[in-house]
Amino acid sequence: MGGEDRHGGIADASAEGDVNLSANRRDWQDANIGPETRALLEADSRHFLHQSLSTPCMDALVEADGIYLVDVEGRRFIDFHGNNVHQVGYRNPRVLAAVRAALETLPFSPRRFTNRYAIDLAARLASLAPAPLGKVLLAPGGAEAIGMALKLARLATGRHKTVSMWDSFHGASLDAISIGGEAVFRRGIGPLLPGTEHVPPCDPRACLYGCGGTCSARCADAVEYVLSKEEDVAAVVVETVRCTDVQVPPPEYYRRLRAACDRHGALLILDEIPIGLGRTGRMFAFEHYGIVPDMVVLGKGLGGAVWPMAALLVDAKLDVAGDRALGHYTHEKSSVGCAAALATLDCLVEDGLLARAGAIGRVMDGRLRALAARSSLVGEVRTIGALCGVELVRADGSPARDEAERVMYACLTAGLSFKVGQGNVLNLSPPLVIDDAELDRALGILEQAILAVAAGG
Repeated sequence: MGGEDRHGGIADASAEGDVNLSANRRDWQDANIGPETRALLEADSRHFLHQSLSTPCMDALVEADGIYLVDVEGRRFIDFHGNNVHQVGYRNPRVLAAVRAALETLPFSPRRFTNRYAIDLAARLASLAPAPLGKVLLAPGGAEAIGMALKLARLATGRHKTVSMWDSFHGASLDAISIGGEAVFRRGIGPLLPGTEHVPPCDPRACLYGCGGTCSARCADAVEYVLSKEEDVAAVVVETVRCTDVQVPPPEYYRRLRAACDRHGALLILDEIPIGLGRTGRMFAFEHYGIVPDMVVLGKGLGGAVWPMAALLVDAKLDVAGDRALGHYTHEKSSVGCAAALATLDCLVEDGLLARAGAIGRVMDGRLRALAARSSLVGEVRTIGALCGVELVRADGSPARDEAERVMYACLTAGLSFKVGQGNVLNLSPPLVIDDAELDRALGILEQAILAVAAGG
């Protein structure tokens, strides 16, 4: 697995999620996969190109409903992963009704035509965002929306360079991995996009600035330094909260970042593809920090766990590319996708799911901090809204990678699914529609698995 040293900037192959070729995975499959599922997995492996983090797959699903996934064997998993598309739950009735209505009237809208669904979605997103974020472009996925943001930044500033973070993830397309910082996507692919400068992330574990485990936001000074030396930087691109291992910067970090961008004429682009739209308890994660970016990228949950949808929201003064094609995607103004997104936003606002995210987070944080007091395997708990990272460490303080993977498979056996980020961080991202009893059950499964693995089970 390996990769370059973290301070050299590239995390190992388990950074974005659990790897799919481990001995622990094979052991789990041997104990849990029956003949019908095995036949499907073999067919999947035969027909799809193999790639880390997905094919070959672990299991096969037949149903998704509410907070649950159901596999071929009939097992039900509470889904605390969901690729972060499932804020409003699977098969949400309002989302499905909106999709059916669009399918029955306008299943596709060619690019030269607009449609009411797309117009209403753009207007809704602009109304939810603080000024001056007032203009929108839509795309089929987050990586495409990141690409649009990079192109617009070049056109708006006349510059071409970017500053982004090591260990970051912004999508798997060539431009997105160029600004990203994970080895599994970057290694052996080059040459990557030129002019993509990288600095250390706001992460006390990888801190080069003597924070001592408590972030002083001095890492923002590294961005300022690069901006002062590289005069042709168009944009600073940051995940507002790094999702893979839930790194939550202090408010001072973004105040310094915003000020540095303003001083040096660089745009601030925030990537909220997995953590926007209510996940952190606010519609936009940057609302926790008292700043407004020049652009914010949304995705994943925007399609209501039904349709691939992403959006780029920008400062209205950046509407300067009327003679260029920033996106030009076939499904850019998808009537069906926009209908799903509008219903999703209705659910988030009208069903009180932003407040629910905060309540879920308080329960998770309290339970898991109490667990940390009982088990030294839990090194740190980091929570923002309904997004929680549980970092597992060994007695010597080193990352407990094998233990994290064993906890994950023990939880899968007991009916709870989540992913492992950065190799040793349990990434917990439940649907915002989960009720208290289901949340209690899920946390009970996790607690038992951690205690069992810590005891050598």
